[in-house]
Amino acid sequence: MQKGNPSGPIWFSVGEASGDLHGAELMKALRQADPGVSFTGMGGPAMEAEGLRPRHSMREISLVGITEILGGLPRILKLLRVIRGELEAIRPRAIILVDCPEFNFRIARIARKLGIPVYYYISPQIWAWRSGRAEFLREFVRKVICILPFERDFYAKYGMDVDYVGHPLMDVLPLDRLDAAQPDENRVGLLPGSRTKEVSSLLPVFADTARLLAADHPGLEYVLVRAPGMDESLLRALWPDDIPVSFVSPDDRYETFRSCKFILAASGTVTLETALIGTPVLVAYKVSPLSELIGRLLVNVEFISLPNLILGREIYPEFIGKKASPENLARTARNWLDDPEAYREVKDGLNVLRTMVGDPGAPLRAARIILDDLGKLASPTG
Repeated sequence: MQKGNPSGPIWFSVGEASGDLHGAELMKALRQADPGVSFTGMGGPAMEAEGLRPRHSMREISLVGITEILGGLPRILKLLRVIRGELEAIRPRAIILVDCPEFNFRIARIARKLGIPVYYYISPQIWAWRSGRAEFLREFVRKVICILPFERDFYAKYGMDVDYVGHPLMDVLPLDRLDAAQPDENRVGLLPGSRTKEVSSLLPVFADTARLLAADHPGLEYVLVRAPGMDESLLRALWPDDIPVSFVSPDDRYETFRSCKFILAASGTVTLETALIGTPVLVAYKVSPLSELIGRLLVNVEFISLPNLILGREIYPEFIGKKASPENLARTARNWLDDPEAYREVKDGLNVLRTMVGDPGAPLRAARIILDDLGKLASPTG
């Protein structure tokens, strides 16, 4: 079977903002290890800034929830046909998949038929549900590269020897500088998500939470960090005029996270960013009622946020589906505002978490694993 073109570009397949961030860091590391490498495929603004020649925007597949994915399936199938034609024409050196399994597993199948080697960076969270898909990865992916400490043991149960490199956020976050900054006791952060659907469902809930808190904590101020690619006009339209709020560019997000007493956030990679920075978060997530029902039947982990999964306990309170109400969020927020001991307990847990995610250098370790394997493929015995 024909293999990828050794002189061709590396094709990235990325479908969300966190993957765009990690993809960009991996691109930097690949270029450091191999200055002649080039990149194309699907990504976002961070990857484009690092030299990705995009053929598709990750916004084309940014869907939330099981039923939402099903609703968008005809459009995704058409996109996959287009990508298959491009892969046949370009014959990339390799394909690197970043998370987003519902889409990227299909890319892996296409690549297998075309004989293009596939590497999975930021391995999909199949430990959360549909764990049997580990068998698919073993068949269709040359290397699975993990960034969470508990993932090695999960894959070992399926007879897979995966590569654990540590979490790339340890390279991205300027922790020494952030640690020197002190939070503002009256500042509350807002992180309603990176997709239009989740923002539209969560931001009104956060606004109602702020209105409840105003009754007994009138001095609070709110700051909303816009996700990369998110339209600020949508955010402004969803936030009421009577509650003052500041809007911050994603370029300034880490300093803003650190400046907050706590944050109301959608579930996602951002919860681990805030945890490593040391800022407590109330995690909320809303999907359609059918998605929530199916999720409760299929999901086999106790928590949805990465800090809780890594620590094995609920350091960040989670409010999922119907529990994501203004009343529930305001109740826990008041506890953190009024009980210094309860707040300090969360901060202490976040200090422990930082010791559990590996040393800096994850993207470069991943880049070397991929390039070393491609070198073996290019050798006469590969």
